[in-house]
Amino acid sequence: MKEKKDREMGVAGTSPVADNTSQNETSTPHGSLWESGSTEVLERTQIHDGRVVNLSVDRVRLPNNAEVNLEMVRHPGAAAMVPIDKQGNVYLVRQYRYATGGFILEVPAGKLDNGEDPAHCARRELVEEIGKKTNNLVPLGWIWTSPGFSDEKIHLYLAKDLEEAEQALEENEVLTVERIPFIKAIEMAQKGEITDSKTVCALFRANGRT
Repeated sequence: MKEKKDREMGVAGTSPVADNTSQNETSTPHGSLWESGSTEVLERTQIHDGRVVNLSVDRVRLPNNAEVNLEMVRHPGAAAMVPIDKQGNVYLVRQYRYATGGFILEVPAGKLDNGEDPAHCARRELVEEIGKKTNNLVPLGWIWTSPGFSDEKIHLYLAKDLEEAEQALEENEVLTVERIPFIKAIEMAQKGEITDSKTVCALFRANGRT
């Protein structure tokens, strides 16, 4: 019983922060789940299938062998762009977000359609939200938005060589387009005046690559 408890809590009852300097693959006390960093789904209860997200409660076995219930929001993913013109200005959108109770300043972004390539989504959303198009997308990597409860991944891009296109907002997109110097946007992010996480990450990753 004591050995089982030690395995669940970590060696000697401490938190499970692994020190592998004196252990090889066959001597680790934590087992295969711990080694792979994966979990085993024991049961899933579907709560909601929505237009944007799905919600379930999953009974899982964690890498430390603990069995817990986790609320999980599944999202198809999204793409977000930092559109920069030849004068060094960035196009942001001031968009109404019901969840925040008001308007916030963001980079253009949108949800991936089923099976859609992230770069294709980026180009599509660029036209729809700010009326610009580009064939020059520079990948800036991706981010997890809320890893504590969601699998949403946002792919980030720098959009250059912008050309005019026809804006095509959806009914639920309440926004205005703002064109500001890129360096000012960076300063706003540093001062906390821009609070949207994907926008802060995208601006910082684009900095120095414009």
